[in-house]
Amino acid sequence: MRAEEETGRVTLAQVADEAGVSVSTVSKVLNGRQDVARPTRARIERLLELHGYRRAPGSAGEAPLIEIVFHELDSLWAMELIRGVEAVAKANTAAVVLTESGTRHAPGPEWLDGVLRRRPLGVVLVFSSLPPEVKHQLRSRSIPFVVIDPAGDPEPDVPSVGSANWSGGVAATRHLIECGHRRIAIITGPEDMLCSLARLDGFRSAMGMAGLEVDPGLVAYGDFHVEGGYRHALELLGRPDRPTAIFAGSDLQALGVLEAARVHGLRVPNDLSVVGYDDVAVAPWSSPALTTVHQPLREMAEAAAQMLLSLRDGGNPPTRLELSTSLVVRKSTAPPPEDA
Repeated sequence: MRAEEETGRVTLAQVADEAGVSVSTVSKVLNGRQDVARPTRARIERLLELHGYRRAPGSAGEAPLIEIVFHELDSLWAMELIRGVEAVAKANTAAVVLTESGTRHAPGPEWLDGVLRRRPLGVVLVFSSLPPEVKHQLRSRSIPFVVIDPAGDPEPDVPSVGSANWSGGVAATRHLIECGHRRIAIITGPEDMLCSLARLDGFRSAMGMAGLEVDPGLVAYGDFHVEGGYRHALELLGRPDRPTAIFAGSDLQALGVLEAARVHGLRVPNDLSVVGYDDVAVAPWSSPALTTVHQPLREMAEAAAQMLLSLRDGGNPPTRLELSTSLVVRKSTAPPPEDA
């Protein structure tokens, strides 16, 4: 029995004995090998969980990699997160592995087999939550993980890094109100994502604090993509009582709003004000330059990677870290038309 395969509570030999298999079979399960029958794998996993098995950090075979997992890589904010993780990895002489898997809620099952074989220093998951069995499998191999901007309310034992989405929603809406707008629409993100709902709650709170009612017809749930912003904005701007301002829950959706305004023959910001969210690299270069809420994406990724390495080294970082957001005023907002 190698020292790195001992936990002080149970050894692989003990697990193998209880499971009625060889030590090498247990080792194959721990290393993510595919040549173990599914019922046998499940039996071994149950015993590992029952005994609270943990592989010692720094075990032989650990790769100097930080893995970052997205459900989709084709986005501007993904690049900011990648740069943040890369900066921390480089400072710690590690490389970065990018993986696209599953839905925005959890990575696919095929990813787990791969990560157990790769044995990275740790895993950063974006817009993901983890089923209990996945959490245990990662922990039993001493592969720490951190979730960035989780899709739902993260469980207390899941380390996560997010941003002040509610405050960002308040700041965006308050800015439009201070410009003089009263009919303000919002195109937030998906209904089943915590960040979307928090930005919407911030919008509602700012409207309420200003004594303004929220028209349910001016609330839309998008998908954080250009197409979603365009589609919803076409509908909103086609109303006879169209809004004079739109708060888009992402910069990509805001770009879709700008195109929908053009299709309707509206000038931004003369006829319509638009606020985005994220402050991705394209925001200052849109036409007009986009007023938006700056979400510190790169800093969030750096914090997640640092938290990951702290966990790997036996540290006790905070379970939940939330970074502040700020409003960046550019050229896409102005007072409403006098006849509005």
